[in-house]
Order: sequence, then structure tokens, then C-alpha cells
Amino acid sequence: MRNEKFPDGVVVDCPYLWGWQHDQGQIDGDKQRPACLAIVIRDARQGINHLVILAISSTEPKHGQLALEIPGPELRRVGLSLLKQGWITISEYNCDILERSFYFEPGQKPRGQFTKAFTTRIALAIRPMFVAKAGKIDRT
Repeated sequence: MRNEKFPDGVVVDCPYLWGWQHDQGQIDGDKQRPACLAIVIRDARQGINHLVILAISSTEPKHGQLALEIPGPELRRVGLSLLKQGWITISEYNCDILERSFYFEPGQKPRGQFTKAFTTRIALAIRPMFVAKAGKIDRT
């Protein structure tokens, strides 16, 4: 069962914690930024929703950073039309639990939602990260 308010591919604002910040011992992201709830997994037994959160940036990916360029129509669809370009980082991701989060505001209104086709592209792109158990920043 999926979460109706926050389905896969929804874009929200949150204080995303970058891997380099985590490596320096930070527990909070520096600022609110657009992020994609790439995968939302409902655990009905525990009554919680697991979130896989990917950062969205207007800055081109750095060397060694994997990202998907977000097509213009998708940027507009999620309320980011002011960005000339956008990327969704797939080489790292934040994991959190919606109902227990100190970082994610569950009462917020989402910015918008990527199309099913683009959300599928995102899921396929991050799959190798899950398989390799790489890039996870646990915020639970």
C-alpha cells in the first residue's frame, strides 16, 4: 500500500543532508531544498512510511557524482520553472521515516509530482545504489 499524500515522484522541500556533510559529522542539512521522494514504502504492520529522498539541484553534478538531468517540462510540473536546468542526484540518498522524522515536515504541501515515466527513470537509475548498498545517509 502506498502513501496517498506522498506517492513516489513527489517533490517537497526538506533540509537534505549531503554525504560530504554527513562525513563531517553534521546531522542537519544547511538549508531547505527541493527534493524528490523517489520511493515511499508503506509498512502497514508498523503504521509507518519509509522515505528514499533524492536532492534536486540547479548545479551540474561534480566529478564522481551521478545525477539525472531533469527535462524542462518536468521542472515546470514540480514548480521549479525558475531553474534554467536541474539535476536529481542519484549517487546518494537520505532515508527517513515520515511519521518519526525530525527533518521532514509531514504537513507540508508538495511542490508537485514527476510523471510516472520520469519517476520510473529515477527508480531504475538508483536501483544499482540499493543493490550495492551505497550512498545511503540514514536520518532515522
